Amino acid sequence: MDEQAVLGPKSNADSDFRQRALAYFERLKISPDAWQVFKYKYSELTTVQQQLIRETLISWLQAQMLNPQPEKTFIRNKAAQVFALLFVTEYLTKWPKCVPANPHGYRFRVVHSKSGGMCFEVVGAYVSWIDLPLIANDRFISVLLGHMSIEVLREEACDCLFEVVNKGMDPVDKMKLVESLCQVLQSAGSFSIDQEEDVDFLAGFSKLVNGKGQSLIDSWSKLIKNGDIKNAQEALQAIETKVALMLQLLIHEEDDISPNIIGFCYYYLHIWKQLTVLSDQQKANVEAIMLAVMKKLTYDEEYNFENEGEDEAMFVEYRKQLKLLLDRLAQVSPELLVASVHSVFSSTLQDWQTTWCMEVEVAIRLLLYMLAEALLVSHGVPFAGDVSKASALQDMRILVTSRVSSYQHTSVTLEFFKNVVRYEKFFTVEPQHIPRVLMAFLDHRSLWHSSAKVRSRMTYLFSRFVKSLNKQMNPLTEDILNRIQDLLELSPPENGHQSLLGSDDQLFIYETAGVLTVNSEYLAERKQALVRNLLTPLMEKFKILHSCQPSVVPYKRIILRSGVRTFLHRMVICLGEEVFPFIPTASERMLKDCEAEDLREFILLINQITAKFKRQVSPFLQQMFMPLLHAIFEVLLRPAEENDYYSKSGCTKCRVLVTVTQGAVEYPDPIAQKTCFIILSKLVELWRGKDGPVGFADFVYKHIVPSCFLAPLKQTFDLADAQTVLALSECAVTLKTIHLKWGPECVQYLQQEYLPSLQVAPEIIQEFYQALQQPDAKVFKNYLKVFFQRAKPY
Repeated sequence: MDEQAVLGPKSNADSDFRQRALAYFERLKISPDAWQVFKYKYSELTTVQQQLIRETLISWLQAQMLNPQPEKTFIRNKAAQVFALLFVTEYLTKWPKCVPANPHGYRFRVVHSKSGGMCFEVVGAYVSWIDLPLIANDRFISVLLGHMSIEVLREEACDCLFEVVNKGMDPVDKMKLVESLCQVLQSAGSFSIDQEEDVDFLAGFSKLVNGKGQSLIDSWSKLIKNGDIKNAQEALQAIETKVALMLQLLIHEEDDISPNIIGFCYYYLHIWKQLTVLSDQQKANVEAIMLAVMKKLTYDEEYNFENEGEDEAMFVEYRKQLKLLLDRLAQVSPELLVASVHSVFSSTLQDWQTTWCMEVEVAIRLLLYMLAEALLVSHGVPFAGDVSKASALQDMRILVTSRVSSYQHTSVTLEFFKNVVRYEKFFTVEPQHIPRVLMAFLDHRSLWHSSAKVRSRMTYLFSRFVKSLNKQMNPLTEDILNRIQDLLELSPPENGHQSLLGSDDQLFIYETAGVLTVNSEYLAERKQALVRNLLTPLMEKFKILHSCQPSVVPYKRIILRSGVRTFLHRMVICLGEEVFPFIPTASERMLKDCEAEDLREFILLINQITAKFKRQVSPFLQQMFMPLLHAIFEVLLRPAEENDYYSKSGCTKCRVLVTVTQGAVEYPDPIAQKTCFIILSKLVELWRGKDGPVGFADFVYKHIVPSCFLAPLKQTFDLADAQTVLALSECAVTLKTIHLKWGPECVQYLQQEYLPSLQVAPEIIQEFYQALQQPDAKVFKNYLKVFFQRAKPY
């Protein structure tokens, strides 16, 4: 090797050395012996040469494992790259023993915890690729089991064993492997988890036990399918011997451990679902799982109900997994589940005043949520009046008569009312309990609770409860309305008084009041009086706010007007003609000092009114025409920031204009169309000069001109109708105004772009142009009518 040449590329070498180095490397590229110095064109080497490279690399790796001083980092990085390239090139075709060579080619030693842990991680990652005899043997397994006793490595060794157990293999071989591992681990004391304090290790160990259990169950299923009854029975016995350990891990107080074993529990129960008869021991195992699930459903003392965070979210997710076990238990032994839950529920509710709140919450949740849903498929809807559901009826009777709703903890309170609402069918069977529950809703336990979170939830639950049972509540309607009257009161935050309910929550109360009133058995006059009593305070508050609009902060005035528009939109649909007399006054108010967005929304309301009241709308439109026109021009003529036609404010104005053009085209009422064309012609007349906004010409050609043609071409545009002819006359004025203001530019656009796009013949285009140029507007109006009469298909 030319060492001086190799040193040439260094930054401090002179130019001669650099040239010498470059020449040396060029010679190496073409030399057949260059591989002896650098790895180059590996595929062209002979078999002997390739084998020499393999042996050299393995020798280097063995030396590194035995060397207490690790090689420099950059050398190890380059070596890793070489090993990776060689692995990709050789494995599996030329060097199939590449991976398993490591455990057998040198002594598997641990230098320190970090490297040892990484070794286990690498072996675990490649287990699925390694031939079974190379890992499922006494030598390799003994290495793994030996490291289970080393504190710094046992977590990684446990994870590696888990991957070995999960490796695909023959069901009989898998069963034997799992059993041999369990025997060794048990003899080593690994199953004595009561004495283990390392939670992280127990989490990994529970994962390993879960893998063993599921592997045995998978082997049992395959053996049953293959008809191998003898080995299937052995697999079933092996599964039964793991149940005790499974239960220990399931009920462990640390929630990081229990979730890892749920899969084993679930598939273990799946076995008994397929069997018709259970032995006494199997029934005992099922009952033990059931009691463990009930225990683990209980909230921890540290659970923060008022400010739920990540830990609380993880526990909620864990509860969902436990519910899957409960569903499976219901399929295996529904009678046993009902009896167990009933026992827990009745004993807890009997002495709820002195029982820990979390246990009370679980008892209610088990009975009326989890149990009912678990039994829904096989036993039908709970509390439907069937005598076969006497136990469920009895438990509901205990719940509503126990006064447990008075328990001073939000979790118990919420669970009580959620389940009362969820199973309202119980009250159709025993309606005598409705007043008791209503009183709970209407006092400090629910809608007047000290917790804002509880009050908010209760408004929704109360609304659902009333909707479901409003017929049974007829005798109590007025009493309920009187009790919720205070909750209907609006309290703006400006007055310094904090309302019990938020605005969204109050909507549920208003809805509840409406349902009670409408579905009551009172005469129409009495219903009307009840509604008036409910709404009079609201309307008085609205009048006060409406009268002081100018002094209201602008953004709040926008919110107020938006609420009024929404209300009118809905009343137009619900009340029909009865709301029509109130619209002019409301419209006049909404057009005072309005913003562009207010105006755009108001035009949409006018469009709805026009479409809804076609016969009665004419006087209203005549009354509103000038105020609306004045408001539009007032908004459009307001100065904007430096030609901001397409800024935020400008875009709002643009939407207003688009709304006007849409009204001219889309709405079939000729009076509304006439109004829209008058607005458009006025805008063209005012904004053509130098003071007009930037981009308005584009708007004219893209929106206003097309609307003058699209509107008359509509089938609803009846040219035989007098009002429609007046609308067409304003359309002609708009086109004449555009031609007057833009002149040749307008003519060029019509002749060369727009009219050809409508497939208008060239001679008709020329005819149209001649009529448009006539100084007498009446001539063009008459021509335009003839133009569209010929254009429209009849």
